Amino acid sequence: MTDDRPRDKALYPNLPPSQTGMRGRCPRCGQGRLFKGFLGLEDHCQACGLNYDFSDSGDGPAVFIIMIVGFIVVGLALFVEFSFSPPFWVHVILWVPLVLILALGLLRPLKGLMIAQQYKHRAQEGRLEGQ
Repeated sequence: MTDDRPRDKALYPNLPPSQTGMRGRCPRCGQGRLFKGFLGLEDHCQACGLNYDFSDSGDGPAVFIIMIVGFIVVGLALFVEFSFSPPFWVHVILWVPLVLILALGLLRPLKGLMIAQQYKHRAQEGRLEGQ
């Protein structure tokens, strides 16, 4: 990855990834959109021209979502089961929609956060020495 960051800090201040990525904004300028559609990335930033070819979030956001949503839903399901002992269909009605809402609600902000982290730390694909 080439470092196409401008040297002018006044023009493009060092923005925190939590501020830009989770809002779906360009990690360099914080103005342009990061996403087109729900999870598809734009080719480049419309405001500053940053090319988004460096970004590859892979399965990272999904792993964090599985852990976060799993922790919340399993904890709540165990609490409900041991406190009220409802029939199985109540669990289905409660937890399936909650899992879907939490997973879909967290997917885009976490993907944006991971892309902004990649930009900030200049993350690249691993290479062996001499290549």
